Amino acid sequence: MKTAYRLSILAAAAVSIGAGFLATSSAQPPQDKMYRPPEATIYRDAAYKGPAVFIGEAKPDLGLAWPVNSVRVANGRWELCEKTRYRGGCRIVDRDTPLLGNVLRGINVQSIRPIGAGGGGWNPNPPANDQVARGNFAEFHTQPATGNYRVLACVNGAATANCAARTADTWCRSIGWNGSAREHMETVAGREYLADTLCVRSGY
Repeated sequence: MKTAYRLSILAAAAVSIGAGFLATSSAQPPQDKMYRPPEATIYRDAAYKGPAVFIGEAKPDLGLAWPVNSVRVANGRWELCEKTRYRGGCRIVDRDTPLLGNVLRGINVQSIRPIGAGGGGWNPNPPANDQVARGNFAEFHTQPATGNYRVLACVNGAATANCAARTADTWCRSIGWNGSAREHMETVAGREYLADTLCVRSGY
């Protein structure tokens, strides 16, 4: 009887824990609901016809063999540039555009990336899950964030260690510290973000 009673108590506890787990896992943090990844599709021909390429992240070198005549924007604002690594003449598109240029030639697009912030709280960077450890003279951040979103290691150009260090210094100063003593970069969906950054008061 005692064994059966104990088993019934354990079963009830398991059901209760399972229900609690389901309730917890089904709830989404507000920032996850706000985040909508940027998406666009570029087409060779006008009116969304011909060969197409779906874009879900920054592409510094598309390698297209044909001009782009139209683009559908599912979400975000996109910068289309005529040369690789976002150089040359660029154009920003934030909505479906059935005709980008002259219908006979279109426009040359060799790189494309999401930029800025769109409507509805959209941000091109993923939400941050920053873990913070604060001391008297330093503060450690696993995922530096601005407005609850990850901070790019380098906003312009290649993500080098020197660029990341400058970005980390600026970010640390923005939250009240003197600068960064150490920082790392983490690749997420092909983009480099600040990670494991140690902000210090002095002597960095």
